[in-house]
Amino acid sequence: MTTNTDTHSPRRMALELLVKTQKAKQFSNIALDKALESCDLGDADRRLVSALFYGVTERLITLDYRIAQLSSRPMTQIDTHTLNTLRLGLYQLMYMDRIPPHAAINETVSLCPRRTSGFVNGILRAHTRAGDIVFPDGEKSSTEYLSVTFSVCPALCEKLTDIYGLDRTESILSAFCEQPPTTVRVNTVRTTRNELAAQIDGAVFTGLSPNGLRVRGAVRELYGFSDGLFFVQDEASQICTQAVGARPGDTVMDICACPGSKSFGMAMDMKNTGQLFAFDLHAKKLSLIKSGAERLGLDIINVAVQDGRIPIESFSDTADRVLCDVPCSGFGVLAKKPELRYKDPAESAALPDIQLGILENACRYVKRGGTLVYSTCTIFPEENEENIKRFLERHEEFSLTPFKVGALDVPSGYITLLPDTHPTDGFFIAKLTRS
Repeated sequence: MTTNTDTHSPRRMALELLVKTQKAKQFSNIALDKALESCDLGDADRRLVSALFYGVTERLITLDYRIAQLSSRPMTQIDTHTLNTLRLGLYQLMYMDRIPPHAAINETVSLCPRRTSGFVNGILRAHTRAGDIVFPDGEKSSTEYLSVTFSVCPALCEKLTDIYGLDRTESILSAFCEQPPTTVRVNTVRTTRNELAAQIDGAVFTGLSPNGLRVRGAVRELYGFSDGLFFVQDEASQICTQAVGARPGDTVMDICACPGSKSFGMAMDMKNTGQLFAFDLHAKKLSLIKSGAERLGLDIINVAVQDGRIPIESFSDTADRVLCDVPCSGFGVLAKKPELRYKDPAESAALPDIQLGILENACRYVKRGGTLVYSTCTIFPEENEENIKRFLERHEEFSLTPFKVGALDVPSGYITLLPDTHPTDGFFIAKLTRS
């Protein structure tokens, strides 16, 4: 029995979610959304639940390193509930300046049964007495230093260091630890960026995308959401969409379309005239495109179930523009999908060949003089520029094409966007033209 009977406290809810997702290996965003839909917490408490749940999930390695420093009990002997309670308390003490230490400790201890409350209380108070955490020495082990400092698994740290070097890897991982802004794409079929920005308090123009806004607060409560004046889309994804260069009257194909944001953006660039075919392997997800298009007032999008590796013969040589946004390892979106921090990149070794297979199938749809755009939300060369190199070696009829999107100039025809320089999700875009 716990010392607190408030079953609706945000801390208790965050703790229960942590235990549940770790046992069931659920995706954090899906578990959190489902929990918030069914609870009766106010807005402030909902924000606290989200901050605690995502925060602990993002900082597991760092938090466990600190617990191991402070506890005389081996980590393997700490039960799941107690371990997550400690993580929850330490996260507040280490990363949430607005919560007074005494409140963080008392509220966390209240989540414990009596048999563990003393242990948890002792660890949390030991942290406050000991001062700031001492991270591993980077001179002795750069991998351990990066892993503990940024809460990323050693295998991922090693791979990033091999690709980008130690200093750049540290810069990239530091950027992934920042809270990403909420970015929306303005529905230019119904309004302009200037007009919408004037109606949304605190809205700021995106630095690169010409049709994006950075906004604050709950998206569904912002001006214009119910009227379909915008949709959520990261700036990198907006840049990718506009690199396609879709125009009114075009025939456009989106090969791996779900959840639909790139299809929406291209339809807007087409001024909702022409034909846009949105395909995806997963039938259940296509309803997201249909409902989104309806809210945004876009009626040129045709959706269908289709494996991107299997040709549709009737579409050969028919498309002005083809977007091939392939399934990828996702290591460019660590800031939004914290589970990826702990995924071994070796698990994605088969992806480049699958991606290349989808790209080689998609290229058959492009008419002469047409455009093919290949993109991923990862920052690994084997899924990005190396795949483009392999493709061009097999398809001499295609060539890389320089492009500009807003303030971004890409003379080489391809670019890896990185969060520490642009700043956006990690993302790769390559634009090709068929001769």
